[in-house]
Amino acid sequence: MNSTDQPTAMRNGEALDAARIEEFLRDSIPELNGEMVIQQFSSGHSNLTYMVTFGERELVLRRPPIGTKAKTAHDMGREYHILNALKETYYYCPKPLVYTEDASIIGCPFYIMERIEGIIVRRNFPPSFDQSPEKIRNLCHKLVEVHHELHAIDYRKVGLENFGKPEGYVKRQVEGWSMRYRNARTQDAPDCEDIIAWLLEKMPSDSARPAIIHNDFKLDNVVLDQDNPEEIIGVLDWEMATVGDPLMDLGGSLAYWVQKDDPPDLQTIRFMPTHTQGALSRDEIVNHYAKLSERSIDNYDFYYCFGLFRLGVIAQQIYYRFYHGQTRDERFKMMIFAVHALDKTARLKIERSDL
Repeated sequence: MNSTDQPTAMRNGEALDAARIEEFLRDSIPELNGEMVIQQFSSGHSNLTYMVTFGERELVLRRPPIGTKAKTAHDMGREYHILNALKETYYYCPKPLVYTEDASIIGCPFYIMERIEGIIVRRNFPPSFDQSPEKIRNLCHKLVEVHHELHAIDYRKVGLENFGKPEGYVKRQVEGWSMRYRNARTQDAPDCEDIIAWLLEKMPSDSARPAIIHNDFKLDNVVLDQDNPEEIIGVLDWEMATVGDPLMDLGGSLAYWVQKDDPPDLQTIRFMPTHTQGALSRDEIVNHYAKLSERSIDNYDFYYCFGLFRLGVIAQQIYYRFYHGQTRDERFKMMIFAVHALDKTARLKIERSDL
């Protein structure tokens, strides 16, 4: 079974200076041989990702997006640092190879890592994928287990004690994402002020067991084994990782999880095949995670609503770049519909919540 995530030609406006990159990489990684070829991965809406091939050797280059960026987002050095810290402990990390802040190469910091070859599932499973309910259920369980494995790592033992500030994490997240939404809001976007007020009122205290959190952990950010697709062999896109409340991380993941009985507006913005027969429901994910982690998740409504709001902010930030002509990527035009759907879902959850 082939990977479902193959690179293509670089997009207009996002091409890299191949000569400068080749010179840098051959100096930094002496064992590279053969002709260099650069292609771009078309998926993803944030950092730009390219495949750089030297003969049979496949590398991945990560760089920030073009255009206005959130002040603290897209930190290539930070992303490279956490991969370095976790590479010996968390089996699923890509191996980082080299990082540079030399803007003379491509105009911004970037880093290079080894490519993990495997299956990356996008909106739907490929036709050759065994979609029996039992197989899908096993994969969903494995996804929750790999997420928990990350949260179970002692961040101090891997040298990440200064990587984040777990004290006040929840409050900073609610306030920070609220500010980001207000800064990125366009005239055609919902107000969201009542959702922000509810999150500020209902936010829990700091976690007594902070952990390393990925902050974008979802099915299309993992790599599946080509020979055994129920097994996860890689976790990608570490740009938002930090040390904080793992239940906030879980809530962020649940926001992406569109299950088969969700309404049509959520089905329209489904990014992954989480609606497939056999897939876990959000409640089943929470219960499986709670059993693995021995954590109480009494404030589930808060974490899920925050995840929905945060995902809406991310979609709005992406749409903002298109709205103001900072990118020509036509995919970004449709993000405003996701913002409205997520706003509606969060409001309904709040109306029905017992918190």
